[in-house]
Amino acid sequence: MKAWVLGDDIDTDVLAPGRYMKLGIEEIAPHCLEAVLPGFASSVEKGDVVVAGRNFGCGSSREQAPAALRHLGVCALVAESFAGLFYRNSLNLGLPALVCRDARRIRQGDELKLDFEKSTVANRRTGETLSFEPIPAHLLEMVRDGGLLLHLEKRLKCRTTS
Repeated sequence: MKAWVLGDDIDTDVLAPGRYMKLGIEEIAPHCLEAVLPGFASSVEKGDVVVAGRNFGCGSSREQAPAALRHLGVCALVAESFAGLFYRNSLNLGLPALVCRDARRIRQGDELKLDFEKSTVANRRTGETLSFEPIPAHLLEMVRDGGLLLHLEKRLKCRTTS
């Protein structure tokens, strides 16, 4: 998992630019972060991690912002803090948003390994292990199920087949 490092106050308009909002996620995603990290959408690989400072996902509550990241293959977000609606939208879409007070210690291109049970981010380049706030068990189950809709489908299916 390669780290893509951003700063503070990355807003949803940078993640999913407003001028593309009438289009589908396939057309929005190629413009994700183009204003602050040109080439991100064409270079990010499945399983990469986006790392940021404070207030990641501020701005409007557009669900397309975390959806664009997920569509591009980002497997998790690590930041000092998240805007509340963005945090929940990410989890609802099955994209873990990990609050890590030491996120700034991670550098561009670092190889990371996430452990959700231990709530740690291991940096393979430095050998350092950072802690993140645990995701509550019910939300982690939802993320593992692929997001809110898939989680609800799974729960409803269990009820109807019992």
